[in-house]
Amino acid sequence: MTTSATVKAPNEPPLKASASVAESPSSGPVSLQEALAAQKKAFLRLAADFDNYKKRIKRDSEQQATSEKDSFIRDLLPVLDNLERALACDPSISSKQLRQGVEMTLQHLKALLHHHGVEAVEEIGLPFDPHRHEAISVRHDPLQPDQTILEVAQRG
Repeated sequence: MTTSATVKAPNEPPLKASASVAESPSSGPVSLQEALAAQKKAFLRLAADFDNYKKRIKRDSEQQATSEKDSFIRDLLPVLDNLERALACDPSISSKQLRQGVEMTLQHLKALLHHHGVEAVEEIGLPFDPHRHEAISVRHDPLQPDQTILEVAQRG
């Protein structure tokens, strides 16, 4: 009786291991040991390749997160500059002009957040959900159903 096994390691030609149990009892274990050694070598190479893959994916993910954070901060700096200019303005400027400048800065900030995928969710009038909301007071409004959000103190 003759058995044969083909073993292929990554990037290597297939190895042919054959054992003839009836012909030579001593050649069988040696061939199987060679096949086992080749499989072990292939497994170790595959494990090392996978470990390198995991490290590369982690490094790429960290680089992408850093790049996105840098981009967001660069986009946010003009908004901060505008707020600092508003605080440094001459006290003789009317409150109407100051308010207009702050409103423009707020619109700029909202546009920036929208550009980066951050959207405000309008919660007023929706049913209260304790998994998403935190109640700070209870008030009765005869025009609204019970357990309805009437006012938002701080957005999440």
